[in-house]
Amino acid sequence: MTARRIEAFAGRWQITRQITDRRGGAPGRFTGAALLHADGAGGWIWEESGQLRLGEGAPLTATRRYLWQETGARITLLFEDGRYFHSFDPNAARATAQHDCPPDLYDVTYDFSSWPVWRSHWEVRGPRKDYRMDSWHRRS
Repeated sequence: MTARRIEAFAGRWQITRQITDRRGGAPGRFTGAALLHADGAGGWIWEESGQLRLGEGAPLTATRRYLWQETGARITLLFEDGRYFHSFDPNAARATAQHDCPPDLYDVTYDFSSWPVWRSHWEVRGPRKDYRMDSWHRRS
């Protein structure tokens, strides 16, 4: 197998995301797209946009943006303002990472076993948060 580098993620992705809020009880669903593109300065930008529906509420426009960097054999994600988020091994069939944001803890498992279809599974827990978020990514 050829090593998967950050360029393998470049381009457009369709995203389906399900959110299970164990506190509020209202399920969430996001459908949209993402684009990973070079920023011209050696880094990459991941931009998502789509529609988020929480429970029976009206759909909302949702966007998010992260900075991606290749760090050795790992991919490092930063928040848009440059703060560290987490990193993962893109060559593992299943890669795990954690983001500690006191008082909350974010655990993610990436599943690349069906590449180029891939999944991220988040478990988020804290005094005010308790939810699961599953995202499926497919090439556009």
